[in-house]
Formats: sequence, C-alpha cells, structure tokens
Amino acid sequence: MAGIYIHIPFCKQACTYCDFHFSTSLALRTNMVNSICQEIELKKEEWDDLAYESIYFGGGTPSLLTAEELNAILRLLFRHFRFKDSIELTLEANPDDINTINVLEWKMAGINRLSIGLQSLRNDELIFMNRSHTAEESLTAVDISLSSGIDDINVDFIYGSHLKTNKQWEFELDWLQKSGANHLSAYALTVESKTALAANIKKGIVPNTKDAHQAEQFMILNEFAEQSGWDFYEISNLSKPGHAAVHNSNYWRNKPYLGLGPSAHSYRNNSRFYNVANNAKYIKEITQSKIPQTIEKLDLKDISNETILTQLRLAEGLPINNILKNHPNWLIENTSELENMRTKGWLTIDSDRVKLLAKGRLMADHISAELFIDE
Repeated sequence: MAGIYIHIPFCKQACTYCDFHFSTSLALRTNMVNSICQEIELKKEEWDDLAYESIYFGGGTPSLLTAEELNAILRLLFRHFRFKDSIELTLEANPDDINTINVLEWKMAGINRLSIGLQSLRNDELIFMNRSHTAEESLTAVDISLSSGIDDINVDFIYGSHLKTNKQWEFELDWLQKSGANHLSAYALTVESKTALAANIKKGIVPNTKDAHQAEQFMILNEFAEQSGWDFYEISNLSKPGHAAVHNSNYWRNKPYLGLGPSAHSYRNNSRFYNVANNAKYIKEITQSKIPQTIEKLDLKDISNETILTQLRLAEGLPINNILKNHPNWLIENTSELENMRTKGWLTIDSDRVKLLAKGRLMADHISAELFIDE
C-alpha cells in the first residue's frame, strides 16, 4: 500500500522555529492549487499502478484552502488513482481556522482525520513561537472538531522550551487524555538554522534549549504513555490503541508515497524524488508541463542506512533480517557496539529485532549513526 502527500505552502504568519517551505503571501494560492492539479495529471501514468491507503494535506497550513480548492484536488486524485475502500484522509489545521462550518465542509469533502497544530496550551509560549492562535482557541478547536463528527483527532505539542515547566507539560498531557483526541505528535523544540528562533538565540533575546530539560520532558511523555495506555509507536507519535496514523507509519516502514506540491518528496523503487522548494519556479515549470524535481537513486548502503534510521524509531524495532539480506556481516561487525548499548539500557536485541528502550529513544540519531553501514 502507498500514500499521497500534498504540500500546501502557505501560512498566515511565520512560526519562529519553523524551517519548512512556506510563504505568508497568499497571492499565488489559486495558481498553486491549479498547478497541484496539473502535477497530478503529469504524474498519473507513472504512479497509477499503486494502491493507496492514505491522503495527507500538509504544509504550511492546508486549512487555509477553501472547500472548493480541496475538492478540486481530491476529485482528480480519485479519478486517476486506485484507493482502498476506506482510506485515511488527513488535513493539517490551525486552531484559528477551525469552526463548525469549515469542519463540516472538510468532512463533506472526505476529510476523516484532523491534525491540529496546538503546540502549547500556554499563551506566553504561543506568543514566543509566533503562533496565530490562543490557548483558548486550541481548546475550542478540538471540541468543535469532535462535535462536528471528525472522530480521529491528532494534536501537535512542542515540549522542551524554556517556558514550559515539567508541571505545565504534565498538565497538557493530562488535558490530552481527557480531551477526546486519540493521537499525539510531540516534538522537542529544535533550533534550526535560518529561523527566527536561531537568530533570537544568537542575539541573546531568548535562551537556548537545554538537552537535560528536553530529556526530562521526553521521559514524562514516556510515563504518560505507560500510565494512560497510549501506544508510543514511534519516537514522536503516540495514540490510543488502534489509532496509529496510517500515513505517518508508512513513512517509517519505507512504503512508497507520492508527493505533490513545492518541496514535496516522493519515494518508490529505491528512488527519491524532490520537488523544487520555490513556489514561483514550481508553478512556472508545471505550467510548461514539466515536473520540477530532482531524482536520487539509492544504492544498497543508502537503503540499509535509511532502514536503520527509520525503523529503529518504531516501537516494533528494526528487523535484523532487513539489514542482513544486503549486508550479511552487519550483526557480527556491530556485536560489540550493540552489547555496549544494551548494557547502557538503550536497547534490547534478540535474534529478530533491535528495539530502543526509553533511554535509547533519547539517543536515537546517535545510535543509528553508530550502526550505519560504512562500506
């Protein structure tokens, strides 16, 4: 099975921490929707042999699109591609875009899952992040979504900022448990270069993030999952049993996916396709019936290293045979390193899988790098 991702590159304002591709000008919105529709036409023959089980509108802020614009894109997708009888159809939305009329229109368009960017329930943190909504709007947005008939609700939270105390983080997780949402995407605040946050830290306007503080709040997240019965199925994603995100899960399992829109990525047959991250260039090329993408063919080492990087993030762990089939000496070469990590309480290892423990999840990128194939 495969998934489809549509990147909508528009936002009302720029969050201080964000380095995704977006524009705060909506001048090209109509042209962008038309170009995404044309990209579907250009790619249909190459991608119509797959069966799809998810569609994900990400961004940016896809909730800025009108119902008519969403429907225009969806009509073409359903016309040209083959889908399962029941699919997961997700729309990322900001709380200030959520009202009863919008949610009902999204539902009529086929949206059955909302991913709502709350980020925090503290107004001082939301101001620090330059979010466009208030804490009160966050609470209202979830209530409206559920009462309007969208049963699958994901909320995004960011933890580890200097403003979020452990007590406040516990309060937010307690609210989540009672809210009716059934999925959480939780991300440590990351300082990316060329963002307003990085510039403000460099100028001394705000303090830098602290690893110890973020580690504490990650462990609080682990405790929440254990005590509440939520499945911590991937390092940044938790759900009530049976509500893991289909679309996101497929990324970590190296399943194929089609990306549409500027900066969107696609993957299939051990190749990655990268659309240009420039709105004007994307529209210009698409208008000329050209696909503005670069292609990277992965070799066996790349494939294995990506498998290590992605599947170690999953609670089910890394199937060892997925590596041994291309690199039969990998386990022997890494026996000492794996045993050292096991002794430190970072992971477990048996004849079938390597699984990260809570402490190891804090070190996931480091562990992956140590286990990469070098040859």
